[in-house]
Amino acid sequence: MEDGLSSFWGPVTSLDWCEKNYVHSSYIGEFFNTVSNVPCILLALIGLVNALRQRFEKRFSVLHLSNVILAIGSMLYHATLQHVTHQGDETPMVWEMLLYIYILHSPDWHYRSTMPTFLFLYGAAFAILHSLVRFGIGFKVHYAILCLLCIPRMYKYYIHTEDVATKRLAKLYVATISLGSLCWLFDRLLCKQVSQWYINPQGHALWHVLMGFNAYFANTFLMFCRAKQLGWNPKVVHFLGVLPYVKIQKPKTQ
Repeated sequence: MEDGLSSFWGPVTSLDWCEKNYVHSSYIGEFFNTVSNVPCILLALIGLVNALRQRFEKRFSVLHLSNVILAIGSMLYHATLQHVTHQGDETPMVWEMLLYIYILHSPDWHYRSTMPTFLFLYGAAFAILHSLVRFGIGFKVHYAILCLLCIPRMYKYYIHTEDVATKRLAKLYVATISLGSLCWLFDRLLCKQVSQWYINPQGHALWHVLMGFNAYFANTFLMFCRAKQLGWNPKVVHFLGVLPYVKIQKPKTQ
């Protein structure tokens, strides 16, 4: 939205959201949309520590790191409101979804080297093309298709999971993405009305926070399912009685 203080980064060249620009600092274009990525980073780091400490497969460490990179990219984008940082936000979103596709489908893929090779080349080609072309609505359609490719396998894991706590993770995943999407749409479609309110509910910032939890719940659910496949006797426990994580007990031979 309209500028407050003068901008350190220059004129806005990226997609602008419903938060007033440069209200709190000339270095941060959208303050709440920027700082709302901090919980995403913290949750991803907690997941990363758990994956490393219990020696999960490297794919999960990479997945948690991708969540961190995505959140940092989002912070830079909302702080600067520049086209190049907007690309730095959107490109990791696609890379992250390619990682989810790999983790979900690789256990049943018979030709192990073909999938990661194809996904790597696809991600690299997208990054190059995205640096040259503004996709606009095309990016959103492309990202939605990648998300839809994950749903059937996630549902398969859900219906084959008997553990109550793990099913709860899947339900929290659905709840956070549903509520987060409503916040995103509210901020995007009703900006004129919201901008006249005394207090802006910061729908896009709420989207960031909810999607941080969404990614954490998804990752934890997938870690449990993969540990189950490998016979690592996983169970969902809670840190301080609140935050769920997967605890495993590998066979002594491993």
